[in-house]
Amino acid sequence: MSKLLMDAYDEFANHWALVTAGSMVDHNSMTVSWGGIGSLWGKPVATVYIRPNRHTYGYFEENEFFTVSFYPEDYKKALGIMGSMSGRDCNKDEKAGLTAVPCGETVTYKEARRTLLCRKLFAQDMAPENFTPEVIRKFYGTEPAHKLYIGEIIEIL
Repeated sequence: MSKLLMDAYDEFANHWALVTAGSMVDHNSMTVSWGGIGSLWGKPVATVYIRPNRHTYGYFEENEFFTVSFYPEDYKKALGIMGSMSGRDCNKDEKAGLTAVPCGETVTYKEARRTLLCRKLFAQDMAPENFTPEVIRKFYGTEPAHKLYIGEIIEIL
């Protein structure tokens, strides 16, 4: 695995990130703390998980590309805003003080220290009947299960 991919792996393991899909005209982002970097089908990939009740979910369903972006520690408050407010109700970019910029056919933020530009390769609902009872108790309860998205990392910025 290249140094850039190893650094991105470390970012996912130790920091929050933003996942973003859509265009400069209409996009949405959300904070994530779960995800992964690896290799699948001979390609470097990023894996992210999004619940279907999140506003970002529709953007992931409708778009081929997405970004995963990582930030310096002093943006923790901004990432908190991006994870606690819905883009249905407000302009989260503005409230968080983040500046959207084009990234391929999608969006990242000027303030990101690293962005993974990804092309969606696979998406699948995570079936609750496949979880252990402990996982259901600890992470889901009555909440809907996540959908798994795997994207080929086509560029690291």
